[in-house]
Amino acid sequence: MSAVAYLNFDGNAGQAIDFYAEAFHATQVKKVQFKDLPQDPNYPLPSNEQEMVMESSIEFDGGKIMMSDLLPSMKPVTGELVQGNQVLISLVIEDQEALAAYFNNLSVGGQIILPLSSQPWSACFGMLVDRFGMVWKFNSDADKFLDSVFAHKK
Repeated sequence: MSAVAYLNFDGNAGQAIDFYAEAFHATQVKKVQFKDLPQDPNYPLPSNEQEMVMESSIEFDGGKIMMSDLLPSMKPVTGELVQGNQVLISLVIEDQEALAAYFNNLSVGGQIILPLSSQPWSACFGMLVDRFGMVWKFNSDADKFLDSVFAHKK
């Protein structure tokens, strides 16, 4: 299991990735844009959103930070991105039972944004805000997703 700081940006995650990668002397940088995923023909993303970062990670000196852009089309669900709410905690746990237990424990008194479910980027993904206002992402295989998409981009 790993707990990873997850930073959200308002369309400038690519610039932030470059900045943090240089600042931390990153040993590995992975970045997936929304255009790298198959688009749902019923709900195509606008071209400006396709260029945004869907998921990324930088690794440095034993640490890791993950980052993405918040899509304008998602703001009615997630709320506006304001300074202070752009940091999330991402729990990456392959054991889906353990992931579900943590999700259930942290959801008590909080608000579930997205129930645990299978997504194109994860066999088990969910999001919630805990009772203290902290936003959590749960992902059973974030590293596998990034590795698979990153391998196809080379």
